[in-house]
Amino acid sequence: MTETSFFERVYEVVKLIPEGRVTSYGAIAVFLGAKGSARMVGWAMNNASKMEDIPAHRVVNRNGLLTGKHHFPGTRVMQQMLEAEGVQVINDKIVRFQDYFWDPSVELQ
Repeated sequence: MTETSFFERVYEVVKLIPEGRVTSYGAIAVFLGAKGSARMVGWAMNNASKMEDIPAHRVVNRNGLLTGKHHFPGTRVMQQMLEAEGVQVINDKIVRFQDYFWDPSVELQ
């Protein structure tokens, strides 16, 4: 599998995350059959923050931290995008993360 095809598979999953929900790099990796490749999903998301059709702001780390925020223009853009969808963020962390968590392995069965 090439890096490009893996990235494209990541983007296809991210496009399915509903508004007001979030998932993690690791959950996407597990869904794609690449457990242990959360970092590779993160690399894909680094590029996706510039793609308007990919809701990259909905992908966070396993603890609900906005670890990809520095890939968005401005200092609080990722947080503002999530808050506009009804997701509460305090100190770069999603409040009640499990309430907003969208697991592709469950939701895309």
